[in-house]
Amino acid sequence: MAQPATGTPAAPGAPAVLVLGDSLSAEYGIARGTGWVHLLQERLRRERFDYSVVNASISGETTVGGKTRLPDLLKRHKPALVIVELGANDALRGLSLQSTEANLRGIVGDAQKAGAKVVLVGMRIPPNYGPDYTERFFALYAKLAKELGTQLVPFFLDKVVTRPDWFQDDRIHPSAAAQATLLDNVWPALKPLLKAPSPSSKPR
Repeated sequence: MAQPATGTPAAPGAPAVLVLGDSLSAEYGIARGTGWVHLLQERLRRERFDYSVVNASISGETTVGGKTRLPDLLKRHKPALVIVELGANDALRGLSLQSTEANLRGIVGDAQKAGAKVVLVGMRIPPNYGPDYTERFFALYAKLAKELGTQLVPFFLDKVVTRPDWFQDDRIHPSAAAQATLLDNVWPALKPLLKAPSPSSKPR
């Protein structure tokens, strides 16, 4: 059974950023501690944002799996922010868009009801799934972000898909070289939700 990638547990008093994702966030095929979620914790610390990152991502995860696991994660970590990076495995398995949309709505709704702000991470799938399905899948994220009032990362693999050398041999999963760019794609949507560092904690 797949296990969640390890992350930094929420420290007492420090609000948590919970990452609910699939293999793209679970350090699949790369060394532990080199993925974009780990780099996020380092950036938060470097920029003096007092947050702890919890990586609850699992390789192969679908939206139904994320929706099932989320209530316990919300109860356990009480996150201030939830980054939702799910949906690609739904599409690769040919699951209905209606099911994916309903599950993502449930995930965002549960997080918001728990008091967390949400970043929804958009994805594209290969064109061989047909132009109608692929375009409706991609448009789903922007639609939900607008309707549910979440921050949106338009396309998680932006600037990565054009670099074949940044992918592992399976041509699906980004290598360690791509992780900083993945973080750069997420950061503009996440940063506005972060509480600004206190003046006394800013680097001199």
